[in-house]
Amino acid sequence: MEYVYAAMMLHSAEKEIDEKAVGAVLKAAGVKADDARVKALVASLASVDIGEAMSQAIAAPAAAAPAAAGGSSSDAPAEEAAAEEEEEEDDGAGFEGLGSLFG
Repeated sequence: MEYVYAAMMLHSAEKEIDEKAVGAVLKAAGVKADDARVKALVASLASVDIGEAMSQAIAAPAAAAPAAAGGSSSDAPAEEAAAEEEEEEDDGAGFEGLGSLFG
């Protein structure tokens, strides 16, 4: 996860996301970077619009909140469980393919 966080930090700082920059962020955080993982991350992010993926990931949980609040009190536990299950499935939706990099 540190590798993805490093890329997100570089994106937020409007810096180039390349192997050298990701490695430097990881080193500064005290993480011993695996060069192969850094290279794979940078290669997989080349075709991803990080800003769009982050906005979709942020919007997904916010969209589920009004639906959970509108239910009746008798069905609330069942609806909360369903909402939590949906939310868990949506957590990685914006970063499809990246999870396979980290086993």
